Amino acid sequence: MPLGQAAPIVLAAAAWAALYLRGCTRLRGTTRAVPGWRVACFLAGAALMTAALVTPLAELADEVFWAHMLEHLLLGDVATLLLVLGLTGPLIAPLLRLPGMGALRALAHPVLAFSLWAIDLYAWHVPVLHEAAVRHDTVHAIQHALLIGLGMNMWMALLGPLPKPAWFGNAAMLGYVAAVRLTGAVLGNVFVFGGGDAYGVYAPGEARWDISPAGDQVTAGAIMMVEGSFVTLGLLCWLFLRAARQTDERQRLLEYAREHGAELTDERAARAVAAGRGQELRERIDAGG
Repeated sequence: MPLGQAAPIVLAAAAWAALYLRGCTRLRGTTRAVPGWRVACFLAGAALMTAALVTPLAELADEVFWAHMLEHLLLGDVATLLLVLGLTGPLIAPLLRLPGMGALRALAHPVLAFSLWAIDLYAWHVPVLHEAAVRHDTVHAIQHALLIGLGMNMWMALLGPLPKPAWFGNAAMLGYVAAVRLTGAVLGNVFVFGGGDAYGVYAPGEARWDISPAGDQVTAGAIMMVEGSFVTLGLLCWLFLRAARQTDERQRLLEYAREHGAELTDERAARAVAAGRGQELRERIDAGG
């Protein structure tokens, strides 16, 4: 990418990271300090997003479909996942207090977040829209903005710090992960086994790189399926560890309440643990609440 086009992207990413680090500094030294691993995730996500847009991959993505697919998976799937992992409730609280930003809570509802993400994913692979994004920079920028924004929103519903519906427990989260991966896998299978030439816009690039349209399409679908498999495996491990940790923390809360003569039901303890408020409940028990 020419330096003149890359500079705004790099500056925007640097400004975004600076705002994030400023928020982390604000919370440093308090009980709400952002853990180091979350800071590392956010900065890695910002770096990965920048790299996908300013490295030679961005130019290659305009020539062959498999590179375009890789670029979009890095932007809308992996980088957004890392960015969301970097967020905490206290960190984004000032943002949520801005006028109109409360709508983020509604958008991050699991059903709506998944639906918007899935519609956007499939819509941009309709030939007329996909080829328009390749041919026109403005459409391409809109495509990237929606992939990133709705990708973050999709992960926020699962991993973000915003409040979640009471029904969205570990079993529902497992179903959410399965739905997200199945949605991507279906599209990947279409490209692998669908045959034909879905996007004629890549013909000059495919000729230049000596790859057939069918081969280009199969490679793109395979990349999508392999990436999805690794992300799914990671999420399943996270869910297993989360369930084990919550079970242990819930039991410790119940025992703590009994030791202090406080009444605490298993349901209330489970709700507190699921909401990340186990320590808060412990403090209320200490205070006699």
